[in-house]
Amino acid sequence: MKNNDRFEVILKEGSSLSEAGRIHVLVDKETGVNYLWVVSGYAGGLTPLLEADGRPIITK
Repeated sequence: MKNNDRFEVILKEGSSLSEAGRIHVLVDKETGVNYLWVVSGYAGGLTPLLEADGRPIITK
């Protein structure tokens, strides 16, 4: 698997033209773990999405 094929974007919200930023949900194809990626201006952040009990959300 190529490095750029490991993650799949399953949700995109927001606009690159908006100051409010963009929100993406990514899935790691090897582990199934879901991540939230938020970009706003020159800042951004990445974090795993968690269930209510603290376990990561996993897509099968």
